[in-house]
Amino acid sequence: MRYLVERHGFGAYAMESGFVEGWLTDDWVRGGQGQPGHVMANGITSLMGLWTEMRDHLEWMRGHNLTAARPVGFYGIDLSGSNVSVLPGLDTAIAYLAQADPDFEVDPSIRETAAAFAVPSALSLAQAVAAYGQLAPARRDALTAGLAELTGRMEGRGLHYRGRTTAGAYERALRALRLAVVIDANARAMARGDRDSLFANRDAAIADTVEWILRREDRIMLVAHNGHVQRWPALWPGMTSAAAMGMHLADRIGKDYLAIGITNGTGETLSTGADFYAGKLFTDLQPPRPGSLDALMAASSYGPFATDLRRLSPADTAAVRASSQQRLGTLYSDVRPLDAYDVIIHLPTSPQPNPTTKPSPTHHTTCRRRSPGGSHHDQGRPERRARPHPLTPRPSRPIPPRPITSTSR
Repeated sequence: MRYLVERHGFGAYAMESGFVEGWLTDDWVRGGQGQPGHVMANGITSLMGLWTEMRDHLEWMRGHNLTAARPVGFYGIDLSGSNVSVLPGLDTAIAYLAQADPDFEVDPSIRETAAAFAVPSALSLAQAVAAYGQLAPARRDALTAGLAELTGRMEGRGLHYRGRTTAGAYERALRALRLAVVIDANARAMARGDRDSLFANRDAAIADTVEWILRREDRIMLVAHNGHVQRWPALWPGMTSAAAMGMHLADRIGKDYLAIGITNGTGETLSTGADFYAGKLFTDLQPPRPGSLDALMAASSYGPFATDLRRLSPADTAAVRASSQQRLGTLYSDVRPLDAYDVIIHLPTSPQPNPTTKPSPTHHTTCRRRSPGGSHHDQGRPERRARPHPLTPRPSRPIPPRPITSTSR
């Protein structure tokens, strides 16, 4: 991040964390008041605020912004309330309407229903789903209708509201409310057993939020899971494929979207089992499955490396093309790496997680905004391109090495 900011003019760090909660973090990195611990606990969702590396990252941003001519902003791109509570977005809209339209009273039953299945932490998903399932269908329908009416009111009176407040305040409140609508739609989907809609709705909404950010920032570093970053349909066990965030963004901004994926060897990763919600956050990461992209990368080097998939030798291109799966945590998903990513970073070991370290590595992309005329903003763009790492197998690996070579210099 530091390199991209100082050398190439990147203006924002956007990560897979709640959109509404991210405003607290953005205020702090821009010099606002408050203790780092409070910001980490309340300004970052999905357990990503537990790790000292994240704290160090935010402290660098704050220190940089103290003297920078162009401060670097922080954005959350994800659904708020750890993806299951509409309260953060709804409360944002209610607070905004109190300023922009003080004579209008929001029906209090809307918030009462939303509060009935709000969650106190990322470990409370099961309780939130159960609480929503216990709501009478009439209450669920009233919440959905209430959110739709509030959204329509804010959209229809946008010019009036902007005049009473500011364009920025209006746009943030409307974006927060729209994300609350998506969370409500996902709650309804879960109640009827429709798991397929969850990922599709979420990733489309995340892409909308990233596009919202790109209307305000020229270049951003976008940090999310491989399953969101990839320009390839996400396919989770027991679910049909859905368009990932990366597919939406590639469709909208074209080559300005640079997808960087991460593969791992061994170590630990976030648990996907039921014991996660009982507090067992991590599980062992076994050696990657033969034939997977992770196995190919693990067989190519003992140390960490990056390789540009766009500049591989013919032999290495064939080897990557033959890798038909990628590991996502402890699961495997079908993928075509050459279509899904531009660059792969391989880490032989995921750091052993503990209260002072973050979980498995995060995955990155970079985005640049297109100019109104359709040309690209090239000022400050890195001139040096990543050289392709040779994928020649190294010896003495438990996974059979692939007979590939590289012509990289």
